[in-house]
Amino acid sequence: MLATAVSAALQGIEAVPVQVEVNTGEAGEPKLILVGLPDAAVKESDDRVFSALANSGLHPPRTRTTINLAPGDLRKEGPLYDLPIALGILVATGQLVTEGLDDYLIAGELGLSGATRPVRGALAMAVLARKLGKRGLILPAVSAEEAALVAGVHVYRINTLDEAVRYFAGQLALQPLPPAVPTPSPPVEGAPDFAEIKGQQAVRRAVEVAVAGNHNLLLVGPPGSGKSMIAKRLPSIMPEPEMEEFLEMLAIHSAAGHTLHGELRTFTRPFRAPHHTISDVGLIGGGAIPGPGEISLAHHGVLFLDELPEFKRSALEVLRQPMEDNQVTISRSAGKITLPANFMLVAAMNPCPCGYLGDPKRNCRCSPTQIQRYRARISGPLLDRIDLHVEAPALSVGELRTSKPGEGSAPIRARVRRARAIQERRFAGTPTHTNACMTPAQIRKHCAHDRALGDLLEQAMLQLALSARAYDRILKVARTIADLAGAETIAANHLLEAIQYRSLDRNVFY
Repeated sequence: MLATAVSAALQGIEAVPVQVEVNTGEAGEPKLILVGLPDAAVKESDDRVFSALANSGLHPPRTRTTINLAPGDLRKEGPLYDLPIALGILVATGQLVTEGLDDYLIAGELGLSGATRPVRGALAMAVLARKLGKRGLILPAVSAEEAALVAGVHVYRINTLDEAVRYFAGQLALQPLPPAVPTPSPPVEGAPDFAEIKGQQAVRRAVEVAVAGNHNLLLVGPPGSGKSMIAKRLPSIMPEPEMEEFLEMLAIHSAAGHTLHGELRTFTRPFRAPHHTISDVGLIGGGAIPGPGEISLAHHGVLFLDELPEFKRSALEVLRQPMEDNQVTISRSAGKITLPANFMLVAAMNPCPCGYLGDPKRNCRCSPTQIQRYRARISGPLLDRIDLHVEAPALSVGELRTSKPGEGSAPIRARVRRARAIQERRFAGTPTHTNACMTPAQIRKHCAHDRALGDLLEQAMLQLALSARAYDRILKVARTIADLAGAETIAANHLLEAIQYRSLDRNVFY
């Protein structure tokens, strides 16, 4: 007897339908045959399913049984097909009589006891179920809570295989989960706050400008100057994401297996800080079956690269295209996917290998050749894509001893929100949301300046030997500075401050 169920497979962060076909009663030696390009985890499903059936008081098939996961040219991975395979076996063997199996999209891993376990990509499956017009989505408990964030689809939470069988047999009434609404994160006592940062007024200002326009930022300074401490407090001054942004972020994390539920399902932006030993694939994404890397996991948030020159050159160079396009395309033999990667890059580094070049109190032990080799680890094209280069000088003893706290995160976040609101109104109806993502046409329209400002910018370009890309980025930063000041047009002081943030192109790196 033939039975079918509908499940899904992940391609990047999107789900595509998979038909689970179970045919029992075939002539031949009693065994189970699984076809349809399954990976090792899918091939092992027969052992999990058979044990789950037995421990649920049900029986595995006693004849030759073929299970096909269609389409056959799409590679299937993971244990998410356990539940639809088990239900298909029960229908095919006559242990479950139902006409509604095809009306649902079903996914879930089964434990040997028959209990369900969460799966990756629940959010993408909910979107697919809505697109296919399915009556509902059957998922394990944790995954169902995540999928309930998608409006317009009924999500049913199943805790055990027995519960699923009784529901389809009409013996158990299940109510779909109510639509989930994420809430802003409540203030956490002891959470990182900018009030803990002592001194570094110039750096604080640069960080505020960078966050207000979502600009990339490089902090250069000796050990102990607070570079990492400042970077880790960036999420505290970033505005909460919009619902659309939040769902995009959640879809990426769900596809990567980072299921967010309960207290973690809040309006927070991601902060990713990979170690400098990370591989190219770990940073940009990929693998045998392409999946998201750190730059996609940092989508709509912060990617913090501490000790920037210590990263492999090849790993840093793969950042160049995503920083321009806000997405990354990965091609592998198993397929080609495009992942979003609209992140704010924040990097930190020492001015030299020993870290004390230019320090007024400590002598640098590095030779000119060592310094040149250290700085050459960061290519000019990559540096060109970083909007603000800021020096973080060593703190004095007086600054360290002061008990007066600095300005806290709350007032800074309020100013950032006002600047972001101006940008949202400016770019309403376009894919652009922040000044950092302006297109050349938008730069010409919104960063218009008179002849005097044009001459000033031309002089800076010639003196600092800046590229055409740096020209556009200076204008973007100047537009953000003007937004923070509430100005309609870019003024000379806004442009001069933006130019100041590019001065390290010449003084430190060339």
